[in-house]
Amino acid sequence: MIFKHLFKATLNWLDKSEEIKQPSTFTYRKSHRISIEGKADIQVSAAKAFKGDPSLYNPEDLLLSSLLSCHMMSYLYVCSQNNIEVISYQDTAEAILETTLDGSGRFVEAILNPRVVISDPTKIELALSLHSKANQLCFIANSCNFPITHRPTCLSA
Repeated sequence: MIFKHLFKATLNWLDKSEEIKQPSTFTYRKSHRISIEGKADIQVSAAKAFKGDPSLYNPEDLLLSSLLSCHMMSYLYVCSQNNIEVISYQDTAEAILETTLDGSGRFVEAILNPRVVISDPTKIELALSLHSKANQLCFIANSCNFPITHRPTCLSA
């Protein structure tokens, strides 16, 4: 059985630049606001490499952040199913974006480096293996068309 869940977001952009635009040389501000009902707005821009505001989140940051967050929540779920008490979870991830001269591009890989601390040292091997199951369950990972590598470490408290 398949269940469908609808998510909605609103994007608002207004070009507030003061420069005079020539018809063939438009240069637009890349900063904008994303609103989701009942939540704080997110100020977004292009990445610095693409002439955006480096102090704001960019779509690439948000994609990687979504992947990290979803993997962690899926991992905590499978740990709870296996009676593993997680004390702490930290991840320092990277994603590689390749671009071409025509301006197109795509992510070609993401590397997650979860560092997990659990309470029971006898379950470290199981805890490490559960990252594969978490990846299988992760909604965001299942929506990506690039490989996601996991390099987990696990310690006991």
